[in-house]
Amino acid sequence: MKIGIFGTGMVGQALAGKLAELGHDVIIGTRNVAETQAKSAPDSMGNPPYSAWAKQHTTVKLATYADAAQHGELLVNATSGQGSIPALEAAGAANIAGKILLDLANPLDFSNGMPPSLFVCNTDSLGEQLQRAFPRVKVVKTLNTMSASVMVNPALVANGDHHVFVCGDDAEAKVLVTAFLRGQFGWKNIIDLGGISTARATEMLVPLWVQLFMARQTPLFTFKIAQ
Repeated sequence: MKIGIFGTGMVGQALAGKLAELGHDVIIGTRNVAETQAKSAPDSMGNPPYSAWAKQHTTVKLATYADAAQHGELLVNATSGQGSIPALEAAGAANIAGKILLDLANPLDFSNGMPPSLFVCNTDSLGEQLQRAFPRVKVVKTLNTMSASVMVNPALVANGDHHVFVCGDDAEAKVLVTAFLRGQFGWKNIIDLGGISTARATEMLVPLWVQLFMARQTPLFTFKIAQ
């Protein structure tokens, strides 16, 4: 499958690396290709620059957001929350229309340091904002309640015995995304929460994840629904 991923950070890299390993034709989109390639310093979290990662993943191409959008039969939003709408605007409404967009982003606000707050919550969500801004895109919020490594390899935690959520207004898109999560990454337990408005709940779960990360000093955990 041809897949376009928006965002060159650790989440975009994790998804692109895994999907390329599985044989998919992956392009990562960025705002400025030359600028992204030229960065040589680690990011704010201490992760190596994209150029270092790219040397180990030569089958993954780097291009503009628009090129990644045109390429992808399936699209993934792995940008920062603040950068999500600008990235999709740069991708071009015509290039993303009618396609499924896996929205992994969270509306995190780091303006006051750690822990971050949310720049939208309670009565709205980033997922809803994306769906309103791009009504012809089939937005499915998923994989936003865990670290990048667990997204693509749920077996890293409790042998995969935990849960991931999907939220979206298009029922068929959610069915396809559910099958994709099972078939490509090995997810066993997937809960359909309902329409895209339920993304409010999954996005508001992320501050708890951050607090647990700070307390436990490891990203290798996630949420399990016990009943």
